[in-house]
Amino acid sequence: MRRALVTGGAGFIGSNLADALLARGVEVVVYDNFSTGRREFVPAQAELVEADVLDRDALTAAMARCDTVFHLQANADVRHGLERPRVDLEQNTIATSNVLEAMRAVGATRIAFSSTGSVYGEPEVFPTPEDAPFPVQTSLYAASKLAGEGLIGAYAHGFGFTGVVFRFVSILGARYTHGHVIDFFRALKADPTRLRVLGDGRQRKSYLYVEDCVRAILTALDAAEPGLEVYNLGTDESIVVNESIGVICGQLGVEPVLEHTGGVRGWAGDSPLIHLDTAKIRALGWEPTVGIRDAVIKTLEWLEAHPKIVQEAR
Repeated sequence: MRRALVTGGAGFIGSNLADALLARGVEVVVYDNFSTGRREFVPAQAELVEADVLDRDALTAAMARCDTVFHLQANADVRHGLERPRVDLEQNTIATSNVLEAMRAVGATRIAFSSTGSVYGEPEVFPTPEDAPFPVQTSLYAASKLAGEGLIGAYAHGFGFTGVVFRFVSILGARYTHGHVIDFFRALKADPTRLRVLGDGRQRKSYLYVEDCVRAILTALDAAEPGLEVYNLGTDESIVVNESIGVICGQLGVEPVLEHTGGVRGWAGDSPLIHLDTAKIRALGWEPTVGIRDAVIKTLEWLEAHPKIVQEAR
């Protein structure tokens, strides 16, 4: 890998990945429209292209001389997908098609794609392996990501691409700006006496620290051959939402009254249990180094140190 383009490279995972690539001596092009990304996250050594993935001409021009693409840009707002159905189609599926066509135009053949563990819907097997049967999709976000996976598989088969798909659990760590930890952090800073919790608080989730996530991506790509490979990324741990709230409240030194909205799902598409089988990525020698509770605490420490970003990342 000599030169790589990172879509969403000004975002949470993308900017951490850009740092890791630069540390390896890779030339990095950060491609971002800054709808959610932040300029201060972009490494100074990276080339920056401010444009949208729906602009195929700009995307193709930015990809010139790149041999590898890390496609991390996406609409990640799962909760409100039903309110704006076309957003997931455009920002996740059509965007992925544009990336693949731009790659074909410039001769790049290696792509790493951030998918989601949500593609498993509400599975019957736990921990859930990569070859688990797919149930009915429960969110437009997951459906759009699964469509992107399908496109990458077809390009790998038809055009000889090397495609590596990563089905993430939720990621935590430095530069985190979207998800339940920042939502609860912001709410408790505003009112430490009460906290509204979507669902019954007994949903069980898994989380992965961002540095472990980036190492896993690079480990899998180092081992990749032409064709399609799919990897779950997560830990062997999981945590109940109420337990993660306890970690957050303990770190902040508050004891709020919890107000649950009820039901086993916080919103349509919210799986009550997420626990992925990570044996495949571990077989390459990778393993996580930060547990869930420590990941939550490290994330809170970063949020405490960056109040301006907390305020603006709404």
